[in-house]
Amino acid sequence: MEGHDSTGSLGAHSADRDPVNWYFVAAAVVIVVVGLVHSLLGEHLVFRRMRLSGVIPVNGGSALLERHVRILWASWHLVTVLGWLVAAILVWLSFPATASLAQSFLTQAIVVALFVCAAIVFIATKGRHPGWVGLVTAAVLTVVGRM
Repeated sequence: MEGHDSTGSLGAHSADRDPVNWYFVAAAVVIVVVGLVHSLLGEHLVFRRMRLSGVIPVNGGSALLERHVRILWASWHLVTVLGWLVAAILVWLSFPATASLAQSFLTQAIVVALFVCAAIVFIATKGRHPGWVGLVTAAVLTVVGRM
């Protein structure tokens, strides 16, 4: 299978080279930095002007209703959370591991990211946007599918 070596390890490198795939690690670092910059700059350049008080912005002026500002804010930060999930997967894949351990880590990382995303949408929209239900459903199905 593509991406596996003869020992069943995942990753895009062979066992006769450095056991760590530093390209994957470097890619993960870049993704973490991009996600952090994305969220921080979004807060500073976009959402700061929409925030009346508290963490979640609600003031869309005459262009956006409060509920639209809330889901825009949540969606903005979901990109960061899911990017960090990809970074975590890349770091895990950079090390030799058995397929079973890799699958366990990957499913746990996906479940955590889905629950965090669901919480962001739920909190940001006060539970009014149905996206959180889909994210929780996907997380639960992932947990059940791993059993």
